[in-house]
Amino acid sequence: MKFNYQGRDKKGQTQAGTVEASSQEAALRVLGTNGLFVTILEAAGERPIYARRIKLFDRVGARELMMFSRQLSVMFQSRVSLVEALEILGSQTRSPMFKEKIFQISSAIEGGTPFSDALANHPDAFSSFYVNMVKSGEASGTLSDVLNYLAEHMEREYQLSSKIKSAMIYPAFVLFLSFAVLFLMMFFVIPNLTRVLEETGQELPAVTKAVMGLAAFTRGFWWLIFLAIGGSMFGILQWRKTKEGRRFFSEFSLRVPLLAPFLRMVYLSRFAENLATLIAGGLPIVQSLDITSQIVGNDVYQDIIQEAKVEVQKGNSISAVLQQHPLEFPPVFTQMVFVGEKSGTMDKTLANIVGFYQKEVERQVDAFLSILEPLFIVILGVIIGGLMASVLLPLYQMSAA
Repeated sequence: MKFNYQGRDKKGQTQAGTVEASSQEAALRVLGTNGLFVTILEAAGERPIYARRIKLFDRVGARELMMFSRQLSVMFQSRVSLVEALEILGSQTRSPMFKEKIFQISSAIEGGTPFSDALANHPDAFSSFYVNMVKSGEASGTLSDVLNYLAEHMEREYQLSSKIKSAMIYPAFVLFLSFAVLFLMMFFVIPNLTRVLEETGQELPAVTKAVMGLAAFTRGFWWLIFLAIGGSMFGILQWRKTKEGRRFFSEFSLRVPLLAPFLRMVYLSRFAENLATLIAGGLPIVQSLDITSQIVGNDVYQDIIQEAKVEVQKGNSISAVLQQHPLEFPPVFTQMVFVGEKSGTMDKTLANIVGFYQKEVERQVDAFLSILEPLFIVILGVIIGGLMASVLLPLYQMSAA
């Protein structure tokens, strides 16, 4: 919430403004950290709609959380108290929403709440994976090491997701350009050629008539096309949030040629990375599997990992379950897990697997992009060339005659 304040700085000069904090006490701490002696502090009135924060985009980003973990680890290693470190990080955080959460966590710790429980009160910012890792660090007295480990883990996750997003920028641009060119042709190029063809009075080929009809429909009902596309995308996104939709897209993505092998490597890397991190943090294997299944990002893999958790509870091994799904978990991966189970070095074995698959993911991204770029260019050329050929064909026939 917002508070209007008035106070004096160290030089005695009066300052006034607005501060955002979870409570009046938190607002006083924020202002005190900035060197202000507060004389007036009161809740601000409701802001107009245009000035309010848009909560749809109000979330903690992966990079922001990664930097928070890294800086908190460094300050903790420097013997700065947890509450003081959180106050400092909160005061320099740019995101108003994340700033408020940090101050709320700091206030909860001051009230005697364990750090992990304070984090658990904000599941939209701190995942169960993050909370459980912190809880293991508190129990073992290695919170600083755990925070550092979390920061490194999140850096690897962030780099992987950034590489994937970067790889999709060019194909998305080419796709957008294709639609833009098509609409420009439908609105400007083809109508001019249509008038020329109609003036000739000759019988037009069926393909030319079809293109001319499509262009006329696009010009007359362009709003309906955009409405249909927008409505379809919204419906698909809403359906994807349902259990049936998530399951469909999870299964479908693992069947798409070229894309499926790449996604399997991403999920295998994520599974091994998160499970190794949790086991290294001292969490029981059953709990580690349960947390990993929730953050792997695919319902098919989630079901397999949950199946492995149930079998482990019965006394069976993880590798025994994974070998029943050779398409999702290749024999090499399963064999490495088996070796890790037998030697009691599951976390180290999984870490080796992660290193291998992360390199493979980078290689697959480069290979996928090298195929996708010329493929999109060829598709764009075929579509535009086909449209132009269908319209210019009668002109060619007329000149030949």
